[in-house]
Amino acid sequence: MANTGFTIWLTGLSGAGKSTLSDALEKRLRQHGRNVEILDGDIVRTHLSKGLGFSREDRDTNIKRIAFVCGLLTRNGVVCISAAISPYREAREWARQEIGNFVEIYVKCPIEVCRDRDVKGLYKLVDEGKIKNFTGVDDPYEEPEHPELIIETNTETIEESVQRILHKLVELEYLDASYLETPISTL
Repeated sequence: MANTGFTIWLTGLSGAGKSTLSDALEKRLRQHGRNVEILDGDIVRTHLSKGLGFSREDRDTNIKRIAFVCGLLTRNGVVCISAAISPYREAREWARQEIGNFVEIYVKCPIEVCRDRDVKGLYKLVDEGKIKNFTGVDDPYEEPEHPELIIETNTETIEESVQRILHKLVELEYLDASYLETPISTL
């Protein structure tokens, strides 16, 4: 179990809290000596998927690239955290099949709260007509039908969400119970 690689696939709308959760999870896992890599949607688009647009085909290509990297790292004992909107069920299911050790976590948050949190100003740009095909507004987001866990970031603290994720990972036997002990340091 100690060297088992797996992928935590955080999916949800822009502003739902995927990046915040991935950073907090990474910190907790590293405190236990785990090798962890985060594939954040924004960073991946800047480096690995530069030049892709936001058509369904381009979004699926982006997810396939993330899944490919997660798969490589996972089979080499790394804990991968994918924090990408990944709006389409079919692409997420493809990633699950490709990676194997895969834990889908739906980071659920009402779009009104996501808009209020809009640190990047993207929803404002959508409202001004400067961005088209924005997931959850004028492009679909297909909610997961059977995620391993649903985290509601508008009703939980970051620490509560992290604890729930760790509990699920222990339940699925990716981690041992020592991960549930009092955090080594606070988030």
